[in-house]
Amino acid sequence: MSEAFVAHWTVPADHPAFPGHFPGRPILPGVVLLDRLLALVSAATGRGVAGTLIANTKFLSPVGPGETLRFAWLEQANGAIRFDIEAGGRAVATGLLTLPAAP
Repeated sequence: MSEAFVAHWTVPADHPAFPGHFPGRPILPGVVLLDRLLALVSAATGRGVAGTLIANTKFLSPVGPGETLRFAWLEQANGAIRFDIEAGGRAVATGLLTLPAAP
């Protein structure tokens, strides 16, 4: 197995995903969490993420404006990447990524 990676991101209160999602109680869409995760994995590994398969993903808790997220991932022996996203000690999302083969 590879080294574990950890990164943090504070969700901007004015993130463009919040207006209309949902009025009175803004919640960050899961697709934004996955987009940020893929960007962080790409930056850490130096690999492109186009064609990545996202499997067994579970969204466990909503994320609001201003929350600081902890992204942690570990490459498995088979090359898949197991990830966890937390906010304030609570589980937000978990899942598995399969990156395209390295060139």
